[in-house]
Amino acid sequence: MVFLLGGTFRRVIDDLHRELAAQGHGEARPIHGFALQAISPEGVSISELGRRLGVSKQAAAKTAKSLESGGYVTRHVGIDDARAILLQRTDRAEEVLALSARFFDARMREWRSALGQERFDTMIDALAIIGEGRNLGDFPGWLGQ
Repeated sequence: MVFLLGGTFRRVIDDLHRELAAQGHGEARPIHGFALQAISPEGVSISELGRRLGVSKQAAAKTAKSLESGGYVTRHVGIDDARAILLQRTDRAEEVLALSARFFDARMREWRSALGQERFDTMIDALAIIGEGRNLGDFPGWLGQ
């Protein structure tokens, strides 16, 4: 059962990244999606990004560098602390987040159609119960990046 859940998650993420590549985002990686969501529209420091992802500052800096080279974030000197680097999402980041959201919405519609509304709702309810209502939280850190 656990492997079915993990396999389903992996398939969805692999399918998402094939779609993103087809839309011009071939360099996007799963950690990038988590990181872009952790970067608020106002921006975030690398230290705070690490805390939000549950990874070290060094791992967050590595992820930030990868995001920057892909054109997903820009770096700015912090307003309150000139030593702090503030990461801000770019229009390219907003595009990949919007494409991802559309992909996930389409996948949910596919599952709802394949299962029927009642079975789909039962599946969602069951996942919420066995997952104790938890979302991905520090999933990127747990994966060890």
